[in-house]
Amino acid sequence: MSTPALIRGYEVVIGLETHAQLSTASKIFSGASTAFGADANTQACAVDLALPGTLPVMNRAAVERAIRFGLAVGAKVAPLSIFARKNYFYPDLPKGYQISQYEIPVVQGGRVTIRVGEGDKAVEKVVNLTRAHLEEDAGKSLHEDFHGQTGIDLNRAGTPLLEIVTEPDMRSSAEAVAYARALHALVMWLGICDGNMQEGSFRCDANVSVRKPGAPFGTRREIKNLNSFRFLQQAIDYEVNWQIDQIEDGLAIQQATVLFNPDKGETRAMRTKEDAHDYRYFPDPDLPPLVIAPDWVERVKGEMPELPAAMAQRFQSADGLPAYDAAMVTQSLPFARYYEAARDLCKQPKLVANWLMGEVSKRLNTEGRDIADAPLPAATLAALIGRIADGTISHNAAKQVFDALWSGEAAEVDAVIEAKGLKQMNDSGALEKIIDEVLAANPKNIEEYRAGKDKAFNALVGQVMKASKGKANPAQVNELLKARLA
Repeated sequence: MSTPALIRGYEVVIGLETHAQLSTASKIFSGASTAFGADANTQACAVDLALPGTLPVMNRAAVERAIRFGLAVGAKVAPLSIFARKNYFYPDLPKGYQISQYEIPVVQGGRVTIRVGEGDKAVEKVVNLTRAHLEEDAGKSLHEDFHGQTGIDLNRAGTPLLEIVTEPDMRSSAEAVAYARALHALVMWLGICDGNMQEGSFRCDANVSVRKPGAPFGTRREIKNLNSFRFLQQAIDYEVNWQIDQIEDGLAIQQATVLFNPDKGETRAMRTKEDAHDYRYFPDPDLPPLVIAPDWVERVKGEMPELPAAMAQRFQSADGLPAYDAAMVTQSLPFARYYEAARDLCKQPKLVANWLMGEVSKRLNTEGRDIADAPLPAATLAALIGRIADGTISHNAAKQVFDALWSGEAAEVDAVIEAKGLKQMNDSGALEKIIDEVLAANPKNIEEYRAGKDKAFNALVGQVMKASKGKANPAQVNELLKARLA
């Protein structure tokens, strides 16, 4: 294991608590809808409002999603787990307590493997999980639309969450972001969460502390409700430097819950941090223990999709992809399916991976699209790559074809090639004539090449490509030119 990088002589210690909203149609303890965007308080039923005499009923679909997650991370799925009442007062918590799990969670342990860094320099690290437990979400306080008042929207009250808690294994904001991205990709891959961070479906709390190397853990501060990877990194970086400044000034760090202000790029204390005893946890008398029979777990296991790591390994062994390429094309299930569809059609796995990681990803990122919304179907990309592989067009010409296809200028690869006159010159006789003319006009380059200067050969190749108006097949030019010069 490599030694963690220090910041100003201090080691950073980070653990994340992530709330993933489960993709159920109804809430965790009621039949009310979980659909996003409804008018305030139109999706809060009597159970969500905690009206007298109402009782919670467990949503089986939420439990099944928790089982699926537990299996994916290699955790223990508890055969029996307990729901507890987490007591605190807040205006958007109708019951005065939140139903959660405390002593015996449904998912125990597990691990997530992350890649930190870019390209071949990326290193793998395992982040260990403490637990993942089921709980209900609270409502939402609305401050912006009311002058001097706060509105309460209880549509989210009772929405099912899986809270995923790590060990304090991360040692930099880069590792924390890599973990959050990996977890985000995994819950979407499994189909248990839509991952929409703007709608609050996936949000992180970061527990951050610093210490001198070898010293005990420092006092942590928890940064709440980070709903973007960029904010997560910015918040941790600011908090780390703030804590170091405090310590260097001789001040003690006080355990606290803090918020991140993205406009100012800084954290600020919201309240002193509560410990578990402050919440007065006790088993919820309205809910029996959650019992998960072994055959239920086995059925879910049989319905699991191939996991990203296993699929990446398959792409390495069966398709010959490098580890980095395989990791990139399995960044999401739709991305992997797109790769497989294009690969199966053109039988060029490495070229497909290159185009997906290159031009396709570049366009998707620029336009804020997902691969599912790409205007270029996998079959069309396969057809384009097929024309590169059979020598019809060069890589440079292929980029022009790609631009036309992506923009909707045309729908067929061959039609674009024909309309733009991009077909490569593969006629040996025509190429030999151009090469002879170039050699006759550049005797100095010939002398330099025969004297051992490789740049002279490249210059001759460039002259041939220029004379052919870029239509010559570069590989064929190299072969014919070397034969002439020999």
